[in-house]
Amino acid sequence: MSKDPLLQPYQLKHLTLKNRIMITSHEPAYPEDGMPKDRYRAYHEVRAKAGVALTMTAGSAAVSRNSPPVFNNILAYKDEVVPWIKRLTDACHEHDCAVMIQLTHLGRRTHWNKGDWLPAVSSSHEREAAHRAFPKQVEEWDIARIIADYADAAERMKAGGMDGIELQAYGHLMDQFWSPVTNTLDGPYGGSLENRMRFSLEVIEAVRQRVGDDFILGIRFTADEDLDGGITQDEGLEIARRLKATGQVDFLNVIRGHIDTDPGLTDVIPVQGMRNAPHLDFAGRIKKEVGMPTFHAAKIPDVATARHAIAEGLLDMVGMTRAHMADPMVVRKIAEKREGDIRPCVGATYCLDRIYQAGDALCIHNPATGRELTMPHEIPLADTKKKVVVVGAGPAGMEAARVAGERGHDVIVFEAAPHAGGQVRLTAQSERRREMISIIDWRMDQCLAKDVKFRFNTFAEAEDITGENPDVVIVATGGLPHTEVLSEGNDLVVSAWDIIAGDVKPGKRVLVYDDAGDHPALQAAEMIAKSGAHVEIMTPDRSFAPDVMAMNLVPYMRSLQDKDVRFTVTYRLKAAKRSGNLITAVVGTDYSSHTEEREFDQIVVNHGTIPMDELYFELKPMSKNLGAVQQEALIFGRPQPLEANPDGTFALFRIGDAVAARNTHAAIYDALRLVKDI
Repeated sequence: MSKDPLLQPYQLKHLTLKNRIMITSHEPAYPEDGMPKDRYRAYHEVRAKAGVALTMTAGSAAVSRNSPPVFNNILAYKDEVVPWIKRLTDACHEHDCAVMIQLTHLGRRTHWNKGDWLPAVSSSHEREAAHRAFPKQVEEWDIARIIADYADAAERMKAGGMDGIELQAYGHLMDQFWSPVTNTLDGPYGGSLENRMRFSLEVIEAVRQRVGDDFILGIRFTADEDLDGGITQDEGLEIARRLKATGQVDFLNVIRGHIDTDPGLTDVIPVQGMRNAPHLDFAGRIKKEVGMPTFHAAKIPDVATARHAIAEGLLDMVGMTRAHMADPMVVRKIAEKREGDIRPCVGATYCLDRIYQAGDALCIHNPATGRELTMPHEIPLADTKKKVVVVGAGPAGMEAARVAGERGHDVIVFEAAPHAGGQVRLTAQSERRREMISIIDWRMDQCLAKDVKFRFNTFAEAEDITGENPDVVIVATGGLPHTEVLSEGNDLVVSAWDIIAGDVKPGKRVLVYDDAGDHPALQAAEMIAKSGAHVEIMTPDRSFAPDVMAMNLVPYMRSLQDKDVRFTVTYRLKAAKRSGNLITAVVGTDYSSHTEEREFDQIVVNHGTIPMDELYFELKPMSKNLGAVQQEALIFGRPQPLEANPDGTFALFRIGDAVAARNTHAAIYDALRLVKDI
C-alpha cells in the first residue's frame, strides 16, 4: 500500500473512502430541466473512474419552489429527480467512488423573477447585493414548510442511492438565520445564538427522522463571515460545537468569508494572483478545537498543498474541485507517480465566472470538461501515423500539437517568435496573471514527451509548409490588435498589447478605450495606473469589461480604485486629433447626438484582433478540403470529411484567433475537436 498521505483510506461513519481527495459540492450548471441527466452523469463518472474517493454533486440543489435556481441548479424538490440521481450514483459507485449531494434553500440569494415567481424569503428584508432581490421576512408557516421540504429532498436523495447529503450554510438561508447581519427576527428564531440556530437544528432533526441514522449528513458552513457585525471566529467555533452536540451531524465542511458581494465571493474562492489555500489553517483550527471530521476546499490547486493538508492533520478530506475541472485524472496520476503530467488549474476561474453569468462551467484550458459525451480527456493513438504541421505556438497551436502528438503523429510546429505562448505569454506579463503561462508550459512538456519538433524564430512561408510533405496542416497564426476604429486619427492611438508588452511606455494622462470588453484593456489600465498616470477607462457599453466577468473583475478593481482612475460607460470614442503635444479625443454616445472633446497625451485602444490569415488563404487551394470545416461533424465530435478537392495533397484547418477574435478556451477547443480525430 502507498505511504502517500493522500492515498490513505478514511473511515467516515460506516463509509470507507478509498483516499483523502474529494470534489466538493459545486454546480456546473449542466442540468436539463433541473435534472442531472447524461451530461451531468458523465462529468462525475469520468472523475470517479479516475480515482477520486468522494464526489459531491450540486452546489445548492434546491429543496423548495421558493428557492428558485439562479445558475441552473438541480431541482431536488421534484420527485422525478430520483431516477436521474440513481443513474449518476450507480455510475460512480461502479468505480468505488462515494457520492453525496448538497441541499439548500437559497433564502435571499436568488430572485423573485425566477422559477415560479414566488417572493424570496429570508430572516430579514435585507437585500443581498449579488442577486438584488428584497426578500419577504420569513413567517412561522414558511419555516414549517421549508423544514418539511428539506426532509422530503433528503429522502429523495437517499432513494436515489446517495451515500449522504451536505446541508449548505454559507450565504444561504441557514446561515442567514445565524448571522446577526441578516437576522432581524423576534421570538424563537431571532436574537440569541440559540434562537438563530433553531431553524437549522430543526432541519437536521427532520432530515434525520426521515433518512435514519445510517445515512451520512454533513454541513458546509461559514465559521467566520469576516464581515462587520457578522459571525465571528469565536461564534463560528461555538456553532460548530453545537452542531457536534446534536450527535446528528457527521462532518463539517469549513468556509471562511461571505459571498453576498463579488469581492466577498472572490475572497472565499480566490482567483489567480491571490494566495493559495488562504483558509486552510483556519479549517485546521476548527478540526483541532471541535474534533469532528473536517473537509475544506478553497484554491488548493496543487498536489503538494493537498498532501500538506492531510499530512499535517489539518483536514480529513481535501477538496480539489477546480483542479479536477482542469484535470479529472488527478488521483490516477498521483497513484501512477505522474504528478508532473497533471494539467494545472491556473486559477482563471472561467468556470465559476461563467456560472454567475448564467452560463455553464467550462475550464479555460480543458475543453473536454463538461463535454465528456463528445470530447476525450485522454487522447487515443491513431490507426495511421501522419505528418502534421502546425503553424503558430499560441494556445491553439500548442493544443493542436499536443493532441496530434498524443495521437502518435509526426508533428512539427513553426513559430515566428522565440518562445511559445502567443497572447497567453503576453497576458502572463502581468504579475497577477502569471499563472496563465502554465497553460503553455504544460503543453510544451507534453509535446516534448511525444517528440513534437519546434522551429522557433521561423516565419513560415507556404513553401516551408509544403516542403514538409504534410498530411495535415493546422494554421494557428493568431491575430494582431485591431485599432482602426476611428473616423480619423487611427495613427495617433496605440493598442493595449503595446502597453502590456512594454513596447510603448505609459503616458501621463491616458484614455483607455475598450469596446472589446475583455482582459487586455483592464490589464493595460492597471499597468498605466501603477506608473502614476491619470487613466480614464471608457466603453460604449452600459458596463465595462463584461467578458472579464465578476470574480476576475475584483482584483482589477482592488488594484485600480485607489489610484487616479476614472470609469466612463456609454461613451464612444469617435475620432482623435493632434493638438500640440496632446491628443484631442472626440467623444460621442450611441444614445444621442451629443459630442464632447477631451485632451490626453495617450490613447490606448482595445478592439480585439484581426486574423493573421494570409498563409491559410495561400495554402487553401492546395488542400483536400479547401479549408472547409463541416459544422455538424465539428459540433458532435465526428471526423471531418475531406472530399472537396481531389487534387489536394493535405487537409487544412484554421483555428483560434486566426479565424476570429475569441478567447483562450475557444482557441483550445477548436484544436481539440479538430485534431482528436486526425
